[in-house]
Amino acid sequence: MLVMAERKRGEIMMLVQQIKKEVARLPEVQLKEFRSWVEEFDASEWDKQFEKDVASGKLDDIANRAVSDFKKGKFKKP
Repeated sequence: MLVMAERKRGEIMMLVQQIKKEVARLPEVQLKEFRSWVEEFDASEWDKQFEKDVASGKLDDIANRAVSDFKKGKFKKP
């Protein structure tokens, strides 16, 4: 099982290296388009993780502390 996991990991690393090489070869217009896609993809993935963290209660302590500090006047005005 470990050997298969290591092989899979090696295949993924080779794929990542191949993707990097291909991205480096993109013409400027296509690179711009790719970068835009990556930015949108990252934002979407971040939003999904944030929603998951909110739903699981992972951020409750931080939110409660922020509200408590605000009520105590512990904040800075911009």
